[in-house]
Amino acid sequence: MKANVVLWIVALSVAGCGKNAETTPAKTSNSTATGNPLTAPADYLGAVGKAKRSAERTVDLASLNRAIQLFHAQEDRFPATLNELVAEHYLPSLPSAPAGMRIIYDASKGEVRIVKQQ
Repeated sequence: MKANVVLWIVALSVAGCGKNAETTPAKTSNSTATGNPLTAPADYLGAVGKAKRSAERTVDLASLNRAIQLFHAQEDRFPATLNELVAEHYLPSLPSAPAGMRIIYDASKGEVRIVKQQ
């Protein structure tokens, strides 16, 4: 019995000797993380703020596009300006653009975009 245990230990150690640790690539769990635990709270808050701004922009565009399409369906034309949507009660008020952005409206196509201010 003792000989079998010794034989297994020798067999396992010989089997593991053939690998070279230098040729095995190191695996990382997250290639985009900085790995610095001191900056993790700031990184997290920055990501949350960016996600919030993106969500607000998406919601604002969705409500504007819905109002423009409703106006077009009822009036058989696109509104001349976004203020016409408020005047005709399709929107209670125009949403404000996120900080550093502005709202662009193309009345000929009925398209609205939010772009960076220059």
